Amino acid sequence: MTTRTVSDNGPRLDPVDPVRVRRLREAALRIRHNALTQAEVQGQGYIGQALDLADVLAVLYLDQMKLRAAEPEWEERDRCLLSVGHYAIALYAVLAEAGFLPLEELDTYATDESRLPMSGMAGYTPGMEISGGSLGHGLGIAVGKALGLRRKDNPAHVYTILSDGELDEGSTWEAVQACVHLELDNVIAVVDMNNQQADGPAQSVLGTEPVHEKFAVNGWYVRRVDGHDIPALIEALADLKSHRGHPKALICDTVLGKGVPMLETREKLHFMAVAPEEWALTHRQLDEGFQA
Repeated sequence: MTTRTVSDNGPRLDPVDPVRVRRLREAALRIRHNALTQAEVQGQGYIGQALDLADVLAVLYLDQMKLRAAEPEWEERDRCLLSVGHYAIALYAVLAEAGFLPLEELDTYATDESRLPMSGMAGYTPGMEISGGSLGHGLGIAVGKALGLRRKDNPAHVYTILSDGELDEGSTWEAVQACVHLELDNVIAVVDMNNQQADGPAQSVLGTEPVHEKFAVNGWYVRRVDGHDIPALIEALADLKSHRGHPKALICDTVLGKGVPMLETREKLHFMAVAPEEWALTHRQLDEGFQA
């Protein structure tokens, strides 16, 4: 099995429709607002991650994945596994945008009897494929799901959302090799490269760069893009879906707290508290940045 890495410095596919791009940018803005709304219920949370992943989730759930909100268990749906379970407010926000959840249900986040626990759990939330929390399991689960789909001749893809901090887990790299060994070209790993984890900057804790080359040398077909560039995300994901013969990875360079300058510059970004008087400002800065 040969490997190939695509450079994003070369020519792109057909230009992306500006109406389509605008629609997705507006959706990403609403996802960010939805994430902030949930975090305000508790006054704290994994806010920076939700803000940094909003553009990726908008393109995945509202443009690229095969889904039916009215039939969340549709057999031919694409599966998206949130391996980083602490990103749950981001996923709940896009599930509401995609019609899997009523928007008003976001106000129940992490409260008693809510279907939206602090860390994502399958069986509680429509559209949530796996339970998350302890890192390093998502890609291994993807191996089993992808293998099962292939044996049933099901054309669905299995997307798995990972983080750069999660790449410290040895089990993730075992799954990387298993995907290649089993020739699972229905697996697409989406890696959020925000360079932050609980103990500090990810590359200072355990440097994993160059991540794209490490996936490629293991036999994966890889694209790396700016995770806030919606046209680049659309084009790269379309390319990955069409590629055959290798498992595929999309490496997304992102900024924690993206869209809210007052949060982007905070020293402690992995898990943050926001003062009661600051919430209105976070929403206002989002809107101001979108209009700029």
